[in-house]
Amino acid sequence: MNRRNFSQLLGVSSLGLLSGPSSFANNIQSSLKKPFRLNYAPHIGMFRNHAGENPIDQLNFMADQGFVAFEDNDMRIRDIKLQNEMAETMTKRNIQMGVFVAHKIYWNKPNLASGDQSMREEFLNYIKKSITVAKRVNAKWMTVVPGHVDLSQNLAFQTAHVVESLKQASALLEPHGIIMVLEPLNFRDHPGLFLTESPQAYEICKSVNSPSCKILFDIYHQQIQEGNLIPNIEKCWDEIGYFQIGDNPGRNEPTTGEINYKNIFKYIHKKGFDGILGMEHGNSIKGKKGELDVIEAYRSVDQF
Repeated sequence: MNRRNFSQLLGVSSLGLLSGPSSFANNIQSSLKKPFRLNYAPHIGMFRNHAGENPIDQLNFMADQGFVAFEDNDMRIRDIKLQNEMAETMTKRNIQMGVFVAHKIYWNKPNLASGDQSMREEFLNYIKKSITVAKRVNAKWMTVVPGHVDLSQNLAFQTAHVVESLKQASALLEPHGIIMVLEPLNFRDHPGLFLTESPQAYEICKSVNSPSCKILFDIYHQQIQEGNLIPNIEKCWDEIGYFQIGDNPGRNEPTTGEINYKNIFKYIHKKGFDGILGMEHGNSIKGKKGELDVIEAYRSVDQF
């Protein structure tokens, strides 16, 4: 998840917009009202050409298309007034809040892996503040990325440092029923990070041993990092708290790359997963047509 550059994926040009709602667009929109089998969660910006820039209007558009979940990496840093308005809209429209990023992520230097006490305290302070945000917007999950690897220390020592930080964070989260989900990120988009693979995340969650520490299994990242998607999901199943989606290459909607999302979603559904699957990807085509294509892609892979 290249959160530094992810907004570039969401950039939408006014070029090529439909001059008016065509019968094709109307037919698609009218047929896309029914709920999906799984709780796919769009994000702010994904449907801005249809709904405009106002996050409230975007939430209403998502609900109109049959989505029952939503995620927002930037929720922690949004204005409190807007947070409250978004929470009210989600309640009215029966949309569940997905993840937001809980803390400052260190992309280029060690923090949690270092064992530095000041870095740990900074992280825990972010968690405390994020608990307040989570309660304000009725969020159950928040994303945690342990940061950069510490090349001056053996991996085992680094792991022990990370586990201790997460144990202390879990003690803060557990009384509120909030879950931090650890996201392994791929080597191509994020070289040098500590947490990269699902087995590593699984080992850490088992060591932390808390209901408030689970895995965010980002299918896009793990296709690049390790492949073998369904078997690894199976191995990690009891520690997975959340999924995110993106096809590869391109990190756009399902059906635009190499990942067989229909089979993956069928497997996740068969396992009885009732959590959220975040649509953390760009649109392969700009403008209104591209937004409709995203919805149509999810309808196609949701049929199993």
